[in-house]
Amino acid sequence: MNNQTKHYYVKELLNIALPIIMGNLGFILIGAGDVLIAGRHSTDTLAAISIATAITNCILTFGIGLIASVSPLLSNIRGENKSAKKYFFPTIRFSMILAIITAIAVLIFVPVIDYLGFEAKLVPDIKNYMIVTAFSTFGAYLHACLKEFLQAFEIVLFPNLVTVFCVFLNVFLNIIFVFGWGPIPAMGVIGLAIASFTVRYVMGFALLIYCLKMMSFRNYHDKNYYKNLLKIGFPISMAVLVEFVAFNSIAIFMGRASGVYAAAQNLICTLTTVSFMVPLAISNAIAVKVGFANGAKEFLDLKRYSIIGILMSVGFMICSAVIFCSFPHILVGLFTKDAMLIKICVPVLFVVSIFQIFDGLQVALAGIYKGIKKTKIVLIANFFGYWLISIPLGYWLAFYKQMKLIGFWYGLLGAAIALCLFMLLMLSRYFTRLKFEFAGKIIKD
Repeated sequence: MNNQTKHYYVKELLNIALPIIMGNLGFILIGAGDVLIAGRHSTDTLAAISIATAITNCILTFGIGLIASVSPLLSNIRGENKSAKKYFFPTIRFSMILAIITAIAVLIFVPVIDYLGFEAKLVPDIKNYMIVTAFSTFGAYLHACLKEFLQAFEIVLFPNLVTVFCVFLNVFLNIIFVFGWGPIPAMGVIGLAIASFTVRYVMGFALLIYCLKMMSFRNYHDKNYYKNLLKIGFPISMAVLVEFVAFNSIAIFMGRASGVYAAAQNLICTLTTVSFMVPLAISNAIAVKVGFANGAKEFLDLKRYSIIGILMSVGFMICSAVIFCSFPHILVGLFTKDAMLIKICVPVLFVVSIFQIFDGLQVALAGIYKGIKKTKIVLIANFFGYWLISIPLGYWLAFYKQMKLIGFWYGLLGAAIALCLFMLLMLSRYFTRLKFEFAGKIIKD
């Protein structure tokens, strides 16, 4: 395989990435649908769900990060020519245990909302949204674990078609439950939560039925599998959590100043996340292909998938940055007609456009690290970038230099540049080590 051209590696990555891109865009469009309907309902509704999702995402993503270790681990197992299907039920058990822990954590946090200094009119809606979200965790985690499981076998079309279908289902349910229809009363924020609850379970059970129909599984127990998931997944999970805290703390900090800033941060994150779904899908493809090459001890394939994946990810984000700089008013206007929101968001998008380029680089690098099972470096880089640079610098610029929301995004830009440089430096060292390790293994064999 080492004599293949670069077009081969591009094609192999795209075979996995394109359906994932479709699904990832669908997934974020589900969130965008929430923002769209909430913004149409009222700015207070948008502010309430912005704060609620900022908090719950910080909790939910810890479990999602652990589950993200499934596909790179199983890809490595497949690369070693070992059976991976037997880990189906252990994967589900692992995710459901995480769902129980996460749901309890969200419910425990609900009473704390009263003491965080948010506008009094928003507090009841924030708490109600979080309560419903806690019980939707089981559907969300079932979907996440089975999507990762199928992705390890490079089965990516059906899971992502399900996500695309649920974009329309979510909008339909949001309209009915938020504004009311026939005997169904208008429920506002609670309606948004119920719609998300329903969609998450539909997505989870759709993949469960698909797996049970398409493959035969036997019950299997392997404690080492759980240990390996934790070993690979814990750094991933903490890295994702560190990043989410950085982004969502902005909504929380600014939400205490005024709900409109939390709404603005949610709107901007919705826009940026749409474009981020493409490099994220490429990163997932990199993790699978690099993981397989790592298990098979094929260094040249590993290196070529890594370099080409990085170029694809950064190249797309450069194009995205041009669009953000060129049409900021149009992009913001898709979600709101509120003059104050538009005034806050538009200047921030120019900083966001530069940030996106480095964000595309860091997510591609994270995919490589997952594939070679060196996920601790991603945690260290994210902690260094987001907690030691982004949050302190952003807070200082936002409140002490009175730059408000744009100050936090300057902090995020600084963090992205720093962590990319660190990850690139460490990756060059790992590649040198892997080259000699694989060469020694081949000679020995």
